Amino acid sequence: MPIEAESNHIHFHFEAVDPPFTNTDKLAEWIRECIHHEGGILHYINYIFCSDEYLHQINLDFLQHDTLTDIITFPYSDEAIESDIYISIERVVENAQTFGVSTQNELRRVMIHGVLHLLGYDDKSPEEQRSMRAKEEECLQRLGE
Repeated sequence: MPIEAESNHIHFHFEAVDPPFTNTDKLAEWIRECIHHEGGILHYINYIFCSDEYLHQINLDFLQHDTLTDIITFPYSDEAIESDIYISIERVVENAQTFGVSTQNELRRVMIHGVLHLLGYDDKSPEEQRSMRAKEEECLQRLGE
């Protein structure tokens, strides 16, 4: 049975991984603040933290991509934020090492990255990537850690 923590409309689920953080209320408030600042309307977000294997299977089943990834975001509404966001803890740890940042910093960046996609930001072109990175940094600054 998965471990679960809830904070208003943002829910944190852990599928066969240890929770990578303990202060879910603070994280949920930070995410809500970023959404509000961007003019978004939050109905709910389910964050599902999982293994590479778990996320790889979702990638195969739903997107027909046979690759590992750190995050998959499923939007369910165009009018408000209603989403499941899957994050591989293993990818986050590896990426943190690759980029020379803390695992917590990389995890928060990935968490807000999914939210920014839901708010209409993309990262396909170099210009979009720069804009996305700037928004990630702006949101990370809001967290104040």
